[in-house]
Amino acid sequence: MLVGERKKIISLFSGAGGLDIGLEAAGFDVAIGVEKDSECIQTLRHNRPKWQLSQSGDISKLSAISLLQQAKMLKGEAALIVGGPPCQPFSKSGYWVTGDSKRLKDKRAMPIGHFFRIVEGCLPEGILLENVMGIGYRDKDEGLKLIESELCKINLVNGTNYVPVIHTVNAAAYGVPQTRERLFVIAHREGKRLQLPDVTHAPEKHSTVRDGTCMPYTTAWDAIGDLDSLKLDASLEISGKWAGLIPAIPEGQNYLWHTNRGGGAPIFGWRTRYWSFLLKLQKSRPSWTLQASPGPATGPFHWRNRRLSTREMCRIQTFPDSYKVIGNHQSATRQIGNAVPPAIGELFGKCIMDQFLDSPTNTVLSLIPKRREDQPRPHRQKPILERYLKLVSDYPDHPGQGKGPRAQSLAREF
Repeated sequence: MLVGERKKIISLFSGAGGLDIGLEAAGFDVAIGVEKDSECIQTLRHNRPKWQLSQSGDISKLSAISLLQQAKMLKGEAALIVGGPPCQPFSKSGYWVTGDSKRLKDKRAMPIGHFFRIVEGCLPEGILLENVMGIGYRDKDEGLKLIESELCKINLVNGTNYVPVIHTVNAAAYGVPQTRERLFVIAHREGKRLQLPDVTHAPEKHSTVRDGTCMPYTTAWDAIGDLDSLKLDASLEISGKWAGLIPAIPEGQNYLWHTNRGGGAPIFGWRTRYWSFLLKLQKSRPSWTLQASPGPATGPFHWRNRRLSTREMCRIQTFPDSYKVIGNHQSATRQIGNAVPPAIGELFGKCIMDQFLDSPTNTVLSLIPKRREDQPRPHRQKPILERYLKLVSDYPDHPGQGKGPRAQSLAREF
């Protein structure tokens, strides 16, 4: 590789390109990407027509030799192999419903094995793997143990020294206008261990903000305040049984407002629904995690009682305004919700450049929204519609994780 030439990465499970866009901002180039979702492929080709995509997007049918040939690269030449294998087997939603999930027994966990099969065939200088926090839950960390096992086998056969370093990151702590926790596994071919910088953002009342060590969290208003006058179109209207109740929930609250412990009417039992049920953004805080496949009542919803537009979701995830997600609103929601916030990709990319590749770079993230000073007061909630008042009752609290009716029903099946 010539002096000054940008470092090349191989991107697996590229999705809509969130991680890759961030790494690009940090100074990397995508040599080749692997993605099988047709709408994600359209998004990638529209925004980065010069990026090469593998002839086969199905990683289970793709060999490392073929991938290197398509990228015109030699084994050991790639600076990084990156990607986020599908995370459904380790998703937190499975725990909420049943108290557990299938994890490695779920065939959807197989992509992790394919990821490391490609790693062994390419032997990049470093790897960067992203997944949900559930892959590392205490006493349920089979996913992490599998990763360690795969790297050990690669090291034994190839004389490498890939040592997995685990970082759990809340995106909001580095300036992303969204509280989104994810787990990252990083390893270097010669055993270097990546360190992340201290967090740069914290809640406004936190001591680190008061003493000037951290900046306040980047807020939803910082990200999308200039889009507040967006006209409602049909795709952003909320539908379903609970659509009419959302205006009766204050900014920053969810269905818990309408329980016997909230400030509204007891229409639900305490903690009998998932957290994002009827959840609304608050201008003065980061957004909650954007969902990839939300139901009709799954937030976060806009403080103006509508769904977020594609552009607003992109802003909250820190995609550049020039980036266009191809597809209808449902497709865009899925693509954006599954993506790594590009600013977090930029964070890791800059650290990897500095610590793995001896290419010092500044640590300022270019993809973080600027702070806005024109934040208005919270919108007032509206009165509860008559049809919901008929549901007021003395509902019991949820009995606990894995003990609800759905979990008990599933337990009886086994």
